[in-house]
Amino acid sequence: MTEKNLFSPNDTGRGIIQFQYQISSQLLDIHLTGLSEEEYHWRPAARGLHVSNDSGIWLADWPESESYEIGPPSIAWLTWHIIYWWSMVLDHSFGDETLQRESIPCPDSASEAVNRIYQLKELWEASVATLSTNEYHERARTNWPFSDKPFYELSAWLNVELMKNAAEIGYCRFLFASQKGESLRP
Repeated sequence: MTEKNLFSPNDTGRGIIQFQYQISSQLLDIHLTGLSEEEYHWRPAARGLHVSNDSGIWLADWPESESYEIGPPSIAWLTWHIIYWWSMVLDHSFGDETLQRESIPCPDSASEAVNRIYQLKELWEASVATLSTNEYHERARTNWPFSDKPFYELSAWLNVELMKNAAEIGYCRFLFASQKGESLRP
């Protein structure tokens, strides 16, 4: 019995990747729904990735490492991170490939961040829908965060990144709610 390659040109596996994307999107929807400004700006620890207002411009911290000692990120940073990598992927896969991290603004409010994420989500879905089966297998559009891989691998990476960030936002909201509840107890 021969094993079927899910990513052959005759069977792209696109349905599987789309299914994973839908699950990741649903988790993101759950954790972004009702996000308050207080939750958005709350820091789960004294140190960790966050955003700051420097002379009227909101900037996101950039980690020097990914070690645990840097501390947990805030929801403001996590939403900016989604905006960052989704903007970069869209620009480097469907745009002019000139966008840089420093050019991606950090929203100053929860509603602005959520709106921007959903704009990027719609743009991603529309862009991916235009690809033929052959284009989905080609490497030409895979230029960030890695290259020389078929586009379907970039799509799979995006699903993982979306699921990870959605789960982190949810975890941060659970922490916020539990700490808020503790402060309300007599």
